[in-house]
Amino acid sequence: MSQVQQASPTYDLVVVGAGINGTGIARDASRRGLTVLLLDKTDIAAGTTSWSSRLIHGGLRYLEYGEAGLVHESLQERERLLRIAPHLVFPLPLTLPIYAYHKRGPLLIRAGMVAYDTLSWNKTLPKHRMFDREGALAHVPGLNPDGLKAAARYYDAQIEFPERMSVENTVDAVDHGAVVETQALVDGLILEAGVVRGVRWLDASGQRREARTRTVVNVAGPWVDRFLDAAGIAGTGAPLLGVTKGTHIVVEPFPGAPTDALYIEAKSDGRPYFIIPWNGLYLIGTTDHRYIGDLDRVVPTEEEIAYLLQETVTAIPGSGLVRESVLYAYAGLRPLPNQAGAESGVTRRHIIHNHAPRVAGLLSIIGGKLTTFRNLAERVVDTVGELQDRTLPASVTAGEPLPGGTERPGPVLRSIQQDRLEWLSSQSAGYLVRIYGSRAREVIAFAAGQPSMREVVHGGTGAIAAAVAHALEHEHAVSLTDIIMRRTMIGYAADAGTSAVDAVARIAGTVAGWDAARTAAEIAAHRGYMERFLPRDSRVGEEVEV
Repeated sequence: MSQVQQASPTYDLVVVGAGINGTGIARDASRRGLTVLLLDKTDIAAGTTSWSSRLIHGGLRYLEYGEAGLVHESLQERERLLRIAPHLVFPLPLTLPIYAYHKRGPLLIRAGMVAYDTLSWNKTLPKHRMFDREGALAHVPGLNPDGLKAAARYYDAQIEFPERMSVENTVDAVDHGAVVETQALVDGLILEAGVVRGVRWLDASGQRREARTRTVVNVAGPWVDRFLDAAGIAGTGAPLLGVTKGTHIVVEPFPGAPTDALYIEAKSDGRPYFIIPWNGLYLIGTTDHRYIGDLDRVVPTEEEIAYLLQETVTAIPGSGLVRESVLYAYAGLRPLPNQAGAESGVTRRHIIHNHAPRVAGLLSIIGGKLTTFRNLAERVVDTVGELQDRTLPASVTAGEPLPGGTERPGPVLRSIQQDRLEWLSSQSAGYLVRIYGSRAREVIAFAAGQPSMREVVHGGTGAIAAAVAHALEHEHAVSLTDIIMRRTMIGYAADAGTSAVDAVARIAGTVAGWDAARTAAEIAAHRGYMERFLPRDSRVGEEVEV
C-alpha cells in the first residue's frame, strides 16, 4: 500500500456520506462560500436515499404523535422542492380509504385532513375532499367494498428518482467549488487534543489519503455509528441509531389499480402502507421492522414480499397479484434515532448531534426525512458557521433551482420537439427531460455532435448512449452500477435494466477507457449487485408460493 500523500489538502468542511442529506449539506455549504470535500464509501445516493417510498410529503400520520412542527416544516419544504426541482418533484393525489376495522373513523380522518391543510396554508396543491362509501367506490372502483365506510383524498408530492436529486445537489456543489470523491472509505479522524483536524480514508485503489479540516459532518445514514466506531470515538452508552428495515415491491399495472396513490392501513396489523403509481409501474410498501443484520447487504425476504402482496390483494381483491407479479423488490434501512417503542412511532425529525466536548468539530446527523433534507442542510451549515465562529451568508437553496430545474419540464420538452431531430424519438426526448430536466439539452447537444452517442441503449425507457457518457463525464459516476442505478435510472425499469447491461458496459468502457477485463468485471459486479433486487428474470422456473 502506498504511503499517505505528503501534502494534505485543506477544506473548511468535510462531509462523510453522499446521500440526500450529505449532498444537500455540500450544496448549501459550497454556495455559502465554504470549501467542501464530500466523501462516500460507495456512490452518491447508494444507501437509504435509494430505498425510500419516493414521496415528498408532510407525514400525515405524524400528527397522531403530536409532531405538528415536523409536519409543518415538511409541508413547507414540499412547496420549496416543487419550485426548485419541477422536473423531479411533482404533485401526487392520494386516497385514504377508511374501513370499519380501522382505528380511525371518518370524523377523525376529516379532522386530520383539516389540520393538514391548515399546516400548509400557503400551499399550491388542492385541499382535501371527503367521499362517502359510494363516492369512494366511484373514485377507486377496485377497492374492496367490504367494511368500507368512506375515503379522503388529498395531495402530497412524488419524487420518482431521489437519486437524481442527490446527483444534482452534487453537481451544483461542485459547480460552486466542492470536491467529491466516491469509493472513499473514511476510517479515521485526525484529532489533536480532542479537536478534529482532518479525516483519513482509503480510496478505490487502496491508497491511504487524508485531508485537513476544522469540521467533519458524519451523515453516513445507517452507518453513522459504524463511522464513530472506526474513528475510535463511539460512546460507552447506547448507539445513536435505532435502524429499521423497509421493503418495497414493484409490479406492473394490474386490474383495479388506482390512478391515485393509496394510503391504507393493512388489515392484518393496522400498519400504514402505500400503493403508488410510479415510473409507469406500481410501487407498494413499506414494511417497518427493527434491523440488526448486515448493513451492507439488505435484501427483501419472502415473508415481507408475501405480506405486501397479501395486503394489496385484500385492499384490491381483483388485482390478481401473486409472487410472480413482482418485477423486483428492494429493501433498505432507515437511520432513525435510537428510541424505544413501536417502529412507526419513532420520530422522523432530524437531530444534529454535536460530539463536543469529547470531540470538538464533529457533528453526526441522526434521522430525518427525504422531504426535509434541504432544511436540515441549511441548519447544519448554520451550525458549522457557529462552530467556526464565522458569519456565513444566508442560505439560498430554498429559492435557487437545482441544475435541471431552471425551467419547467413541459416547455423544455416542447422546445426539444420543435427542433425535430430525426434521430431523437419522442420516447427518448421524454426520457431525457424526465431525468435531466433543462439539462437534457446538454445531453442532446453532445449526441448531436457524436452520432455514436445517439444509440438507444434501453428500449424500455429510450435512454441513449449520450446519457452514459454524461454520467461518467459530468455526474461523477465511476462504476457500471453507478450509471445504471443512480444516473440513467434504467435499473428501475420493468426489466430492472437487465436488457441494457451489455450495451451500457460497452459504451462506458469506450468513454472511460476500460479494457476487456475491467468491462467484464463491471458487468459481473453489477449482476451480483442486482441479486438483492430479486428480479423476476432471475426467478424464471422457480416455484415460489405466497
